Amino acid sequence: MLAIFEKTVAKSPDALVQNQQGESPSAMKDGFLAKHFSSVHPGSVVINLASSGSMAYSSHKQNPLLPSHFAVVDDIFCLFKGHIENVAHLKQQYGLTKIANEVIIVIEAYRTLRDRGPYPADQVVREIQGKFAFILFDTTSKATFIASDGEGSVPFFWGADAEGHLVLSDDGDVVKHGCGKSFAPFPKGCFFTSSGGLRSYEHPVNELKAVPRIDSSGEVCGLTFKVDSESRKDKTGMPRVGSDANWSQHY
Repeated sequence: MLAIFEKTVAKSPDALVQNQQGESPSAMKDGFLAKHFSSVHPGSVVINLASSGSMAYSSHKQNPLLPSHFAVVDDIFCLFKGHIENVAHLKQQYGLTKIANEVIIVIEAYRTLRDRGPYPADQVVREIQGKFAFILFDTTSKATFIASDGEGSVPFFWGADAEGHLVLSDDGDVVKHGCGKSFAPFPKGCFFTSSGGLRSYEHPVNELKAVPRIDSSGEVCGLTFKVDSESRKDKTGMPRVGSDANWSQHY
């Protein structure tokens, strides 16, 4: 899976942008990175999100233990890789039918947050048990919702391209191709939203700090983010659609 988001949709963390050396062209220009993804993943489907960016999905040579899914519901696009262990519980919680799969559960969880649920986003992600990574984009509110499980069980990477566009993929080589030294694993146990940026759902009240990654030769090769136990972060709600209620007061 691959997603590229324009800066106004998903602002890359400053640490990722600062680590970008301008080695690669814009990931969005002429579909550069989406075309590269398609060249290394035969049979890929590329979704043009107009000025917001693009997404791509391929089922070629899937890992049966970590399958990939893609779905669109009411203009909400979602890429999901892995599996959820408490599927039955979440289907019941969100009022879904028996045939609903993991990607539909994530979409419904997001819609509940956006439209009516008085739940913190970190609580919603924390309730998803299993091995997973997902990328969701809501074309109505131009919002993203991105997360990885607490163990980092699914390969999942991100970076910022030469123009600061956020790039995410389960293929690290693709992210490295588009982002150069900005390439890094997506922080495990964390989620990212357009409104709140990167946060830990395991430690939601603490800030995250960027730490340089050093390879075996002593070279800096990207950044990782770790919980800063000495700091606290103001909670930020998911932007609501279709309701006058100020659900951020529930935080």
